[in-house]
Amino acid sequence: MFFFMEQPVFTEATDPFCLNQADAVALLTGAPWGRYAVVGDSLSAGTGDPTPGYQDQGWSDRVAGVLRSVRPDLEYLNVSETGATTAQTLENQAARMVEFSPDLLHLPCGANDIVRRRPDFAEIERTLRQMYDLAKETGALLTTFTLGRAYVVPVFPDWPQRIAAVNEIVRGLASEYGAIVVDMWDHPVNDRSDLLSEDRIHFSTSGQAVMAAEMVKKLALKSREVSGRGK
Repeated sequence: MFFFMEQPVFTEATDPFCLNQADAVALLTGAPWGRYAVVGDSLSAGTGDPTPGYQDQGWSDRVAGVLRSVRPDLEYLNVSETGATTAQTLENQAARMVEFSPDLLHLPCGANDIVRRRPDFAEIERTLRQMYDLAKETGALLTTFTLGRAYVVPVFPDWPQRIAAVNEIVRGLASEYGAIVVDMWDHPVNDRSDLLSEDRIHFSTSGQAVMAAEMVKKLALKSREVSGRGK
């Protein structure tokens, strides 16, 4: 006889990986960033189906809302496009990114670069590096994600290996360019049965809330580091 333990049903208020607005604002009080830009694909946009009990909002808009509570004069630009590859991000979004002159800038992590019959990982790294070079010239603090293991495209049997390969590229570039990387690959949220949207690709809003919380925590650490240097 087999016994299956039901997963607990969380709401945003009870989710152990979420932050309520007051706690998130407290973490980022004194944060120095006033011009926040987001470029890339649907992951950058925060695309996902609604989850009962969670605010229907993507991670990037959530983070912008926290920053605006800390800095009411925050300027926020999100020009991300569903389906955009890194090359398309460079072609269609980079000019607006540079013109905006961000001091905090989120970059994509190649999710759409690996949705092809035979991905060229050397080319993916070169293209991502072009993006990092251009982004670094803005002087902004850079942020990015790694892809979660719940993100699956069954038509490609080697999909987990593709994710692992592009995640290693992202981690390497983030380290080289001093970017904050929120590593979602092995986050416990990947094990939740209600994590994915109906398309089985994008995190639902419960996942978006968790990603926002993880980003806020990383930014809080960086903010304290910057403040400490200034003393």
